[in-house]
Amino acid sequence: MSNEQKLADALADAAVAEIQSGMVVGLGTGRTASRGILALHNRVREENLDIQVVATSHATETQARALGLRLLDFAGVEEVDYLFDGADEVDPDLRMIKGRGGALVRERVVAKAAARCVYMVAEEKLVTRLGERCSLPVAVQYFGLASIRRHLIDMGYNGVVRRTLGGEHFLTDQGNLVIDVSLPPGKG
Repeated sequence: MSNEQKLADALADAAVAEIQSGMVVGLGTGRTASRGILALHNRVREENLDIQVVATSHATETQARALGLRLLDFAGVEEVDYLFDGADEVDPDLRMIKGRGGALVRERVVAKAAARCVYMVAEEKLVTRLGERCSLPVAVQYFGLASIRRHLIDMGYNGVVRRTLGGEHFLTDQGNLVIDVSLPPGKG
C-alpha cells in the first residue's frame, strides 16, 4: 500500500470516528468520500453500529447499497447528524471549492442540513487562494443558461459550460448543467 493510500485511509478512519449509533449520516461524493464510506462500512460491521445514511450522489448511493448501508431518501429527511466528504480546494480561511465531480447541488443541500460536517483534505488540496488549481463549478438549469452566463460575465467571471468527452453537455445527478468558472486572483 502506498503512502498516499495510507494517508487516505487514515483520513477516512478519522472522519468516521465520531459517528455513533442512532445517527443519520451524510455520505459525500468522490474518491476521498468513497474511502470514508468504506471505513464507515467497516465500523458498522465490526461495531454493529445502528445508523442510517443519505447519499449526495447516485454513485454514492450505489456504493452505500452495495455495502448494505441503510439508505434513506433525503426528500424525507429534515436533519442530518453528521456529514463527511472531501473537497477540491481549501484556502487558508477554510473556504473551499466542492462539486468538481458534478454532485454539487446534493452535496451542498445535505451539508446545509447537517449539524456537523467533516471534510477530509490531504495537503495537495490546500491552496493559497481559491481557483488556484481548479475552477468553481456552478450548477445552472438549461432554462437560464444564457442569462446566468451574462450575469457571471457582468460580475467579472469567465466560465465555460462543461461537456462530456463526446461533446454533449455534462449533466449533474439533478439534471443541471455546470458552468466551470475561472477565479482570477483577487476574485476568489
